[in-house]
Amino acid sequence: MCCDNSSVTIPSLPRLGSPAPSFEAPTTHGTLRLEDFKGSWLIMFSHPADFTPVCTTEFTAFAQIHEELRKRNVELLGLSIDSIYAHIAWIRNIEEKLGVKVGFPVIADLNKEVATAYGMVMPGESKTETSRCVFVIDPNGIVRAMIYYPLTTGRNIDEMIRLIDALQTSDKHGVATPANWKPGEKVIVPPPNTQDMAEERVNEGHECTDWYFCKKNLP
Repeated sequence: MCCDNSSVTIPSLPRLGSPAPSFEAPTTHGTLRLEDFKGSWLIMFSHPADFTPVCTTEFTAFAQIHEELRKRNVELLGLSIDSIYAHIAWIRNIEEKLGVKVGFPVIADLNKEVATAYGMVMPGESKTETSRCVFVIDPNGIVRAMIYYPLTTGRNIDEMIRLIDALQTSDKHGVATPANWKPGEKVIVPPPNTQDMAEERVNEGHECTDWYFCKKNLP
């Protein structure tokens, strides 16, 4: 007879547009909760392990854009299942060997509680390390974007800034952004959802390829 798995609890993973899972965890800046970041955007990212080469390149790159993100009201929060002591030693090593100061906190998730809540552990890839996950959480605690990378592939850190700029622009102006969009470029006007609106759209002065595909400059 097949095993009865009805008693196994499978955690619900974050979904776009839903509240990010709450947590309280030890970090290199003391105990922090998700609620501590309310009112600001948050990029929360996991890395497989301290003192590993790909992760070291990512941490230095994140540290180098930290101030640019703060100009956009964005905070950074790292995570792995290493200990606080390993985090501190690695951060000090990065500063000593590479001359880069890591100014953002890093969660020490030894019991994997936060990693499990956010779906950061991929057993098919590794049962002992967190994957390279990125969660963008808005000032209201809502998950707005998720990106997953395999252990072997370092993230494109410039994309983190571009993604934030796109999300904030969409929120502010009620528009969408096309592929490879950067600030200053045309944005996409949401497509009309009635026949009358479609008739009006082509006469509104936008750059229209067709009634459903129009771009405009922001003021």
